[in-house]
Amino acid sequence: MSLSNNLNKILIVDFGSQFTQLIARRIREFGVFSEIVSHKKINVTKIIKENISGIILSGGPLNVYQNDKFKFDKKILKVGLPILGICFGHQILSKELGGRVKKSKHREFGLATINKISNSVLTKNFFNQKNISNVWMSHADQVSKMPKNFKVIASTKNSKLTIIENSKNNFYGVQFHPEVTHTKKGKILLRNFLFLICKVKKNWSSKDQKLKLIKDIREQVGNNKVICGLSGGVDSSVVAQLLSKAIGKKLICIFVNNGLLRKNEEKQVVNTFKKKLKINLIYVNAEKEFINKLIKVSDPEKKRKIIGNLFIKIFERYAKKIKNVKFLAQGTLYPDLIESKSVTGSQTSKIKSHHNVGGLPKKMKLKLVEPLKFLFKDEVRKLGLELNLSKDIISRHPFPGPGLAIRMPGIITYEKIKILKEADFYFIKALKEYGLYHKIWQAYAALLPVKTVGVMGDNRTYEHICLLRAITSEDGMTADFFDFPRGFMQLISNQIINNIRGINRVVYDVTSKPPSTIELE
Repeated sequence: MSLSNNLNKILIVDFGSQFTQLIARRIREFGVFSEIVSHKKINVTKIIKENISGIILSGGPLNVYQNDKFKFDKKILKVGLPILGICFGHQILSKELGGRVKKSKHREFGLATINKISNSVLTKNFFNQKNISNVWMSHADQVSKMPKNFKVIASTKNSKLTIIENSKNNFYGVQFHPEVTHTKKGKILLRNFLFLICKVKKNWSSKDQKLKLIKDIREQVGNNKVICGLSGGVDSSVVAQLLSKAIGKKLICIFVNNGLLRKNEEKQVVNTFKKKLKINLIYVNAEKEFINKLIKVSDPEKKRKIIGNLFIKIFERYAKKIKNVKFLAQGTLYPDLIESKSVTGSQTSKIKSHHNVGGLPKKMKLKLVEPLKFLFKDEVRKLGLELNLSKDIISRHPFPGPGLAIRMPGIITYEKIKILKEADFYFIKALKEYGLYHKIWQAYAALLPVKTVGVMGDNRTYEHICLLRAITSEDGMTADFFDFPRGFMQLISNQIINNIRGINRVVYDVTSKPPSTIELE
């Protein structure tokens, strides 16, 4: 019997929301095991047999009357388990129980204030002394009529049935997203559902996560050898350690220098993994191969596809030299997947392709091992510490698979790569010297595809604009810009312009996510 069947758990039914895995992540934060299943694959008989304490219905991009685009087994409402519907889940729960859903006269996207109408176990300590709470909305439809035996718990100006409940059957619906950080007390609501309504017990930790992932790897790869793509970043380092624990000497790590790494990074990677961690590492200098294919390419999706395809080809080239290799391990994280495709088979809007998930050929000879694909960055860091990786490795800022290629919008040239490496080096160095590096989730320098006039001494210059970006975040799903002291920005601007030929202007990006993404491309 699998580990998941032995544990009391919360079942999350996914209808294609960008935030479904975020719900699971919040539940894990409370020390409770959770499992996601697509709405297309609900097995009510299995639900009855397993140790499920409660069910959460996720949000999604559809509306409840698109019956041909989603499936919902109404038998799930009769198994006697507590159910919490979130956004679309709230609407589908209401409709299937006899309520009505219609298009909203006023759509709600972003922060909204909800007002308490009635008391509920679900909203214990959720409202402030004025009986209001700020929540994150993202909907164009709303419940217009409650099912029988339900009552209103809270409303907004534009959505009268924002929170509803049938306490006798333990059915609850919320129109907003309690799982996102913008809903300030969302965790309180989810905690109430877990411990006061579902009465589930804590049963999950970083150690449990580690053991389950090691078990999953062993089951997937069997006695076969695995090639692991190392970049030196947090994700690939944790993947390598996991695989080392799971399959030992069957692991072969390959580090490909694509010429788009940070300054001196190839030396640091070889030193760390070959000398310190004693991992079997093959170093491949493919700088010219990558850059020659990327020269004069400007389209961001083409950049990603070129890098992804060449990355796989190089791995296949080296895999042929090693007998019995059937798997390729990658450090894909959940935010990468949800911006690229649906992870559960549900309808999810695609935002952009990612290096680890968007550039893979359909007839790839190596099967993928992606043990971190349901985790967020901070969970990966905790897992790394559980695997005894050093804090220097674990605390590194995220770095994208395509590297500097997606930090220089427009065409790629050797000159721009050289300039950008230097700018990024000075920026990161200054962050560390002034004790700011660990206060920031991710920071980088980028070159914008435009030149501007400047004056240096008595001479006119016409050089690149360097954009600096530094953001704070919990999970990479949402992010805010880091508010630097003015003196620091003046300092780093002067350092970059005075030390790097080719840059005469520095700007700082103060856009949050959403509406922007963390990387420029």
